[in-house]
Amino acid sequence: MPITVPAYGKEAAGRLASMADVTADDGALRRFLHGLPGVDAVGLEARAATLGTRSIKTTAKAYAIDLSISMIDLTTLEGADTQGKVRALCAKGSNPDPTDRTAPKVAAICVYPDMVATAKEALRNSGAPDIHVASVATAFPAGRAALPVKLADTRDAVAAGADEIDMVIDRGAFLSGRYMEVFEEIKAVKEVCARPGGTSQTESGGGSAAHLKVIFETGELQTYDNVRRASWLAMLAGADFIKTSTGKVAVNATPPVTLLMLEAVRDFHAATGVQVGVKPAGGIRTTKDAIKYLVMVNETLGEPWLTADWFRFGASSLLNDLLMQRQKLSTGRYSGPDYVTVD
Repeated sequence: MPITVPAYGKEAAGRLASMADVTADDGALRRFLHGLPGVDAVGLEARAATLGTRSIKTTAKAYAIDLSISMIDLTTLEGADTQGKVRALCAKGSNPDPTDRTAPKVAAICVYPDMVATAKEALRNSGAPDIHVASVATAFPAGRAALPVKLADTRDAVAAGADEIDMVIDRGAFLSGRYMEVFEEIKAVKEVCARPGGTSQTESGGGSAAHLKVIFETGELQTYDNVRRASWLAMLAGADFIKTSTGKVAVNATPPVTLLMLEAVRDFHAATGVQVGVKPAGGIRTTKDAIKYLVMVNETLGEPWLTADWFRFGASSLLNDLLMQRQKLSTGRYSGPDYVTVD
């Protein structure tokens, strides 16, 4: 099924509008963000560790593996990417296990803007046009460019057919306390996610706008309090998803940081009625890791978030391990990495 983001209901839209005073000016936004409860680091890490010890039975494991596959943004973001590599990745995403047609497809293929058209064509040709194409943008991964350049980067990706945009925030501005600058930048990117003649997803829920994921690069935000502030800032600015990392720094997704972002999404939903997705990215390589994250989602947000509409894994190597574990459950034998394609 195509992945869509439902339109905000009237009640949710009204409750979100009621928070407009929070972003009325820089002072109001600063007071709100610094008024959020401080993060209990010891408690957060202890809860993340406890949730990571949960075990599941064979039937539940099989379900979790298929669910995890369906939540993957299969990614290639290298300077040496070629059209052939992107086509191969699309073929793998649309048919992850050629020996077993019951294996689910991935949620999206994530590429650089210049590869969006190639990916769209390859997915159409492979009979999987319902797999989304996500494009990084806004001078990914560093985000060091002037706003007009970032908007042009995003506009090009949307015009090429990107279904989703993964933007990076200006961490320098955020860490300097220039919160309104970051807020306005996210809003501006959100606006250009709407295709000509269309409207934003939050207004229409239709397919005329690209779905916006906002990347924090949590490994550079220094404190848990900053992660909580960035989460609320992005959601107030209209993010459809909040995402941990680019996968290009030493510290990427971690269970405590992802748990903190899930809690921020829960609290934002309670305050506004608006549902926002979460995407941990970078460093998630094994089936065991993926299941730990699914347990966190279920325990923190519940079943409504256990779908590719609202939770994703940013990964390139995770899919192979999921496929190997899936084959083992099915056949009783562990095939090994040589039995799955590299790309």
